Amino acid sequence: MRFAAKVEVTLRPGISDPEGATIERALPALGFDAVAKVRAGRSFAFEVEADDEEAARAIASELADRLLANPVIEQSHLELTPHA
Repeated sequence: MRFAAKVEVTLRPGISDPEGATIERALPALGFDAVAKVRAGRSFAFEVEADDEEAARAIASELADRLLANPVIEQSHLELTPHA
């Protein structure tokens, strides 16, 4: 079976986010006064071939933990859906 995986990587709470802070400071000048607490991150999309969803989730989770995110300062969130 083939599964579509999406991994969102963000900084852990409490870790300084200079990119998010820069974006937040620019927002009022662009007319976005109601937006606050901006955090930046990265998104990755890929496909996983596996026997079942549990195996696909294990592969995608390991890839996220070992390659896509720095577990010391970042956290990742995985979404997995069967590929049509």
